[in-house]
Amino acid sequence: MKQMQLTSDISIRRTVAEDNAEQLASVKEIIRNVRMNGDAALLEYTEKWDGVKLETIRVGPDEMKEAVDRFEPQLLQDLSEAAGNIRDYHENQKQQGYKNIKDDGSYVAQRVTAIGSAGLYVPGGTAAYPSSVLMNVIPAQVAGVGRIVLISPPGKDGKLSDGVLAAAHILGIEEVYKAGGAQAIAALAYGTESIQAVDKITGPGNVFVALAKREVFGDVAIDMIAGPSEITVIADDTAFADEVAADLLSQAEHDPMATAVLLTTSQQLADAVSLEVERQLETLPRQAIAGKAIRDYGMIYIGKTMDDLIDAANELAPEHLEIMAADAEALSEKIQNAGAIFIGRYSSEPIGDYFAGTNHVLPTNSTARFSSALSVYDFVKRTSVVYYSEQAWQQNEAKIARLARLEGLEGHARAVESRAWKKENGR
Repeated sequence: MKQMQLTSDISIRRTVAEDNAEQLASVKEIIRNVRMNGDAALLEYTEKWDGVKLETIRVGPDEMKEAVDRFEPQLLQDLSEAAGNIRDYHENQKQQGYKNIKDDGSYVAQRVTAIGSAGLYVPGGTAAYPSSVLMNVIPAQVAGVGRIVLISPPGKDGKLSDGVLAAAHILGIEEVYKAGGAQAIAALAYGTESIQAVDKITGPGNVFVALAKREVFGDVAIDMIAGPSEITVIADDTAFADEVAADLLSQAEHDPMATAVLLTTSQQLADAVSLEVERQLETLPRQAIAGKAIRDYGMIYIGKTMDDLIDAANELAPEHLEIMAADAEALSEKIQNAGAIFIGRYSSEPIGDYFAGTNHVLPTNSTARFSSALSVYDFVKRTSVVYYSEQAWQQNEAKIARLARLEGLEGHARAVESRAWKKENGR
């Protein structure tokens, strides 16, 4: 891995193909086609890009059952236990509304209600992600979303992976469709003959998925525009080089554009991690992907103090941040910007990906400066409620009218005052 001394201009921000006019034009055409031609467009694109000719895009109950029956029982148990951990964590995010009642009988309140429907995109392609099913579905279920839809690209056999369908089965999700890419996002946003449109779309995907989500935003809600995976590790000379290297590679293997960064005060550790990364790459099944990510976006920065490393981490605002150093928990309190923080030697990032219970759908591209992990909060809306008693209106009508006229809005003022004549005349 490349090494350099830590400076104040550290950055990993990258665009999500905004400037690629060809890709964006393709996405817009796909969305237009799906809106006009519905299922026919989905079937056309599935044959063209996924290499499989489907008769129907919906996964039937028999196909679901066959996948579950084929799935290894121990893995089914593992997925079920992971689902329990994720549900336990997200149950703590449930919110209640509130009502503030005043002496005059008026009140203001907030009601928290679930959105009506959610479409959850599960990536396919180079890997299958049953964990993404758990991470997207469970917070929606905890929030109380009434209709939850899964959509994912099929394999060459025309089926979704057994793992994805097993995860859907565990969670009781029956509305599952086979389609991928921008066309799947368009179908969720606008509907087809088979798929009813949803209120919100969540889940990561490739650049075409990201661009499509950006295009449909406003007609539907989305969770975020996700970029390639990122990991930053803060480590001192108490860390083990082989463990640091393994954790860096755990994210590098996701995508050739994934970012793996080590921030350390130890030149000795930096040199050892560089060697370990190369050694471990030799036997990594996804060597080509991880190797390109390490070459293009892997970096080791050497700083003078732990405070320098903390400042750099906050500037990077990475998706995943590990702290493998003495007093790791105390150091973690200084972190303001990170999608998720992993504290100590035994808190390797994949624990959060699969089993701890926290959500692995996280902000990338330094957007952890202002955004958060997918959660129950993403599947609810908060509605303000106002009840003004007659007494409250009488006390405040003139004040409100004056404020409206201050802004030049006579109609606002008259709306509040319209009750006054009736009151004066006993009506």
